[in-house]
Amino acid sequence: MNLLLQQSSAEVQQILAHYPAEHRRAAVMPLLFLAQRTTGRVDSQALVDIAEITGISSTDVASIMGFYTLFHAEEDGGGRFRVQVCTDMPCALRGSRQFLAAFCEALGIQPGQTTPDGLITVEEVKCLAACDHAPFLQVQGDGELTDYPDQTVESALALVETLRQKPWARY
Repeated sequence: MNLLLQQSSAEVQQILAHYPAEHRRAAVMPLLFLAQRTTGRVDSQALVDIAEITGISSTDVASIMGFYTLFHAEEDGGGRFRVQVCTDMPCALRGSRQFLAAFCEALGIQPGQTTPDGLITVEEVKCLAACDHAPFLQVQGDGELTDYPDQTVESALALVETLRQKPWARY
């Protein structure tokens, strides 16, 4: 039984309508996003469901998912918001590694950890394609993806406070 189709049939059909039937495999990323938005993560059942919908193997779906920092398979799903900081070489030359360390220290966590309130998970990632605006944050949460260029520790902490004030609208 395809749970993704069962739970989100109209949205799946809307996504597939953007692609010719012979190119359904191109719908993998939007379907991964839909699955994650529904549960906060992409579990093994979702991989099988997406493979069935697109006509490719679940291994291929998992490979696509694993390439992008947008998708998560962890059991706990991390915090409500994932704050990703690029520390690739060009960003590091603009101070992103020092920024990440100071930001995490101010939050009382390490990269990869979640704040005690369960709200913020800070992740170190590679290449968010904004080298000229480092330190650069990408925030995922509540079904949205938002970029924050040219950050300082102070502006990032202010952003965290803004996120903490958002009404609960998970997934």
